[in-house]
Amino acid sequence: MTKLIGLQSQIEKLQKEAAAIKAKEFDSTVRDILAKMSAFGITLKDLKPGKAKAGKAIVTKKAGGKKKSGVTLPTKYRGPNGETWTGRGLAPRWLQAELAQGKTKEEFAVKA
Repeated sequence: MTKLIGLQSQIEKLQKEAAAIKAKEFDSTVRDILAKMSAFGITLKDLKPGKAKAGKAIVTKKAGGKKKSGVTLPTKYRGPNGETWTGRGLAPRWLQAELAQGKTKEEFAVKA
């Protein structure tokens, strides 16, 4: 049991050290992230899950569950709030909503 107590004590000590390091480096890490976001023009909207940007490779799964990188597809349609769609698969919700309001897909086509 003394070995277990010793290990638990070490774990507790290391967790406290990790928390102190995290707290110490948090502000500088946030500043670094904000600087990179500014340099690349990234907004919080860009960070939402499922928001693929134009020019990104599409990741697909091969048989057997292994991932492979697919071809990069250009954006064919851009929504009023910057949403994008390559024209493949089901139309995204933003486009479906716009079509339901009487607009056409061609109104959102990206000019080459």
